[in-house]
Amino acid sequence: MVAQQNDLTAGLTDEIAASGPMPLSRFMERAASHYYAARDPFGSQGDFTTAPEISQMFGELIGLWMAVQWQTMGAHTDIVVAELGPGRGTLMADLLRAAALAPPFLQAARIVLVETSPSLRARQKQALVGYNAVWVDKVEDIPAGPLLMVANEFFDALPIDQFVRQGGVWRRRCVDHDAKTGFFFMAGEKVDVPHDDPDGSVREICPQGIRIAAHLGQRLARQGGAALIIDYGYGRSQAGDSLQAVRGHHFHPVLEQPGLADLTAHVDFEALAQAAIPARAHGIVGQGAFLKALGIESRLNQLTQGKSEQKIQDLGSGVRRLIDNDAMGALFKVMALAHPALPPPPGL
Repeated sequence: MVAQQNDLTAGLTDEIAASGPMPLSRFMERAASHYYAARDPFGSQGDFTTAPEISQMFGELIGLWMAVQWQTMGAHTDIVVAELGPGRGTLMADLLRAAALAPPFLQAARIVLVETSPSLRARQKQALVGYNAVWVDKVEDIPAGPLLMVANEFFDALPIDQFVRQGGVWRRRCVDHDAKTGFFFMAGEKVDVPHDDPDGSVREICPQGIRIAAHLGQRLARQGGAALIIDYGYGRSQAGDSLQAVRGHHFHPVLEQPGLADLTAHVDFEALAQAAIPARAHGIVGQGAFLKALGIESRLNQLTQGKSEQKIQDLGSGVRRLIDNDAMGALFKVMALAHPALPPPPGL
């Protein structure tokens, strides 16, 4: 099917006509920039729903996790509390509400959100009215100091490169365009990939993710702190084509209507952990095990006291979606990067 024509489609076809087939990472980068620039993709009216939108308990437990980790670090009187890709601001708002149980932690926190989308920044500001939050465009712009950070479903949205094994050699997967059939994949230049997988295999790498993990690792080792990464993906590096597109809560052809669907790929947690050295990686555990260790079932019992039967069912359904292995509990993984002298963080 030919891609629906829009400004991005025209721009991509022009670039391909001028420079030849583009690497998949370039296609994803332009599609993601267009996708997030002017829309709110979250919730039932959007394209997908993330954990903070499913249950308030998700953000609350991360807030308590940060408060405990802050105490373990020495209860600094000035600490940066940051989130990468904050969505609607729901996670940060729930996190800070729970953190109010430890007033000295909340008083010490400088709240920073890494977000480039003007429309999402506006939603986040609404969610965080009353908090003295600041916004920056990239991880490197987060102010200096001991850091506590969370990145929930951030790394999966970063552009990836794919390499395909053909005839005993690896080739970069590129995107080309045909006026009749639209965008299509093709094998590009030969590349050196250090894996001897069978022909037809696909390997993926996320250059931006590796760069961000390396930056965080260096920063945490120098300035202290911990970064919590929650996403769906692989605990160990492996071959496989994990690229997918979602639109209106349904899978969508990955090259069709670029910029109008959410493009994501599985996160390679092992690769992030390696890139983050000298920081130490803790985990990688399933989201269900992590939330249970933090006490989500006890929190559910607290919230359901005195509630209507319908409210009890709604709260319980949200928790099950977060922790059950046939929902998000096993596919989603949790890993923390931390200063090498710190003990394992709670739940990991």
